[in-house]
Amino acid sequence: MKNKTIDKKEQRVKTKRKKKHTGRKILLFILLLVIVAGAWFGYRTHKNGGGLSGFLATAVGHDENTRKNLKEIKVLVMGVSTDLDSELTDTIIVASYNPNTQTANLLSIPRDTFTGKNTSRATASQKINALYGMSKDPQKTLDAVNEITGLDIEYYVIVRTEALIKLVDAIGGVEFNVPIDMKYDDASQNLHINLKAGTQKLNGDKAEQLLRWRHSNYNKNGQMTTYPAEYGNDDFGRMRTQRDFLVATAKQTLKPGNIFKIGEILDIANQNVETNLQLSYVKDYVPYAVELNADEIKTAVLPGETPNMSATNGVSIFVVNKKEAKTLVESMFYTEETSNNTTSNDTNSNTTTTSSNTNASQIRIELLNGSGDKSKLQEAKSRLEKAGYKVTKTGNTSSISKTIITNKKDIEDKNLQEIKETLGVGSTSTNKSSTSLVDVTIVIGKDFK
Repeated sequence: MKNKTIDKKEQRVKTKRKKKHTGRKILLFILLLVIVAGAWFGYRTHKNGGGLSGFLATAVGHDENTRKNLKEIKVLVMGVSTDLDSELTDTIIVASYNPNTQTANLLSIPRDTFTGKNTSRATASQKINALYGMSKDPQKTLDAVNEITGLDIEYYVIVRTEALIKLVDAIGGVEFNVPIDMKYDDASQNLHINLKAGTQKLNGDKAEQLLRWRHSNYNKNGQMTTYPAEYGNDDFGRMRTQRDFLVATAKQTLKPGNIFKIGEILDIANQNVETNLQLSYVKDYVPYAVELNADEIKTAVLPGETPNMSATNGVSIFVVNKKEAKTLVESMFYTEETSNNTTSNDTNSNTTTTSSNTNASQIRIELLNGSGDKSKLQEAKSRLEKAGYKVTKTGNTSSISKTIITNKKDIEDKNLQEIKETLGVGSTSTNKSSTSLVDVTIVIGKDFK
């Protein structure tokens, strides 16, 4: 009896040892699988370029050839204010991104752009911002933009006010340089704007205020404040602010820390964004978009003019300059070779085109002081003239925090970059004007040293 008890105990000990040994084998096997999988994932990440981009590319199943097969994506972004029954698309921007060249563009379409045939019989319903509100069909706006620009945009994204507010809050706010003091109140819209000029972190509510401001309330003398002319009056100033804010928001959203908020961001998009883009298509571009240097995004506004209302049936409209628009669109959305060939063959164009080899002495510069310091204006002028540029006009303007370099004609990006390097600071954009007597307008900000 005693021997049987001992045998049972020994059997239990052997069984435990066997199970323990088997457990160790399973644990080692799992560990080995993890190591192999990790090594494979690391190898794939390295093959996909390494870093966060390579990690994300590997995570969504890409290989080293996936990026090469991705084409430039063009999207029409329409911002709709939902506090108005008409749902006007007061923000209309053509956005593009090429993952192979890491280039991106933002082209603003003025909201009053005329889409009819006869300007002398213009109606408010023929403005481009009214097309979506009348039909609730984004394709009508998309078709109009393609006709005006000559582009072949397939995709649209309609962003409602709520989406912007929630996105900015979700990514922890956006640091932005508010270009001018903004004060406006409209009780009928329950709209109250009160922002001070300068760099600051904006939450969703303040971001909405920033993007909706065009001018201040009228004072007792019937006067109001808007953006300074060199920045872009009224709607043109607002469009510039919108483009700059989109760039700043992209920079904040693409920060590594916000990758983990992708679920929340997608949820916001599902609730407040209307689009014909499929998530399965967009996800292929995300891993490479994190590499994009947002400071290098090209921004511009469609060139044209606002005729006297006496000639446009009493309706304020914006008429696109087709020749200038063609040149601008080619330089932004087509390859450099195509742009150069098309421009050189366009013998009927009266638009002055400056080649990438333009000498500094051929570039006429208007230099305005927005720093509040007279010595900075003189220093900037001295640097530009030493570099060979022709400063044909100087003056003072409203105080701004950051230096702005605006392409007024057809100056190449290379030349704008050289001007920026000469000054040591500055953000660049394009706002062409056929009546401008200078090629470039520079507003010196408080950041100029």
